[in-house]
Amino acid sequence: MNKVYKNAEAALYDGPNGLADGAVLLSGGFGLCGNPENAIAAISKRGTRDLTIVSNNCGVDGKGLGVLLAAGQVKKMISSYVGENKIFERLFLDGKLEVELCPQGTLAERLRAGGAGIPAFFTPTGAGTVRAEGRESRVYNLGNGPRSCILETALRGDYAIVKAWKGDRWGNLIYRKTARNFSPMMAAAGRITVAEVEELVEVGELDPDQIHTPGIYVQRIFKGTQYEKPIEQRTIRKRPVK
Repeated sequence: MNKVYKNAEAALYDGPNGLADGAVLLSGGFGLCGNPENAIAAISKRGTRDLTIVSNNCGVDGKGLGVLLAAGQVKKMISSYVGENKIFERLFLDGKLEVELCPQGTLAERLRAGGAGIPAFFTPTGAGTVRAEGRESRVYNLGNGPRSCILETALRGDYAIVKAWKGDRWGNLIYRKTARNFSPMMAAAGRITVAEVEELVEVGELDPDQIHTPGIYVQRIFKGTQYEKPIEQRTIRKRPVK
């Protein structure tokens, strides 16, 4: 069971089941941390359009998913944060980008539910706000008295792209520190999950207790190259003069 592909383009566009225009794409990453840089570059190069992208945010201008946004390849974003990106703001205000803002914890749980085969769930988050408009509402006692809860549906994607630190040929993945972020949920909720890794090893080389995403959730894997790993905001404090 060898799931290894030569590079991002081969993994994303192999055969008739490749990433197509109009697809729902799930992407790991938080800001510019843990972004699947090679996969994003391959999608940009191919020019796949009208994408609905589910991700915590859409990178920044010229970095991360912001590259696809600037090229006009994104039709809709489902995100929990949309700051740091002037192009995002302009496209939304001009009516050229659909946006669904989703509370961060709710976004993570919708993806987890999608990966677990749970169609929907009730949560108190967003009750009494514009998030609740048009959604079914029920009252539950959550241990601290009755609270209004709203119905949220699961999220699934045609494709999911994630970046891990290490992976083996069967698709078992280990993320590094905060670069894990949304990636385990994204990987589980994708119909076809493409993982790029910094280190690709043989089966059995990864400690089973350290695996974050089991290979059952990953259909394709490749070794990434030339990672930039940009820092979204960097503040340097001057050393005190001794």
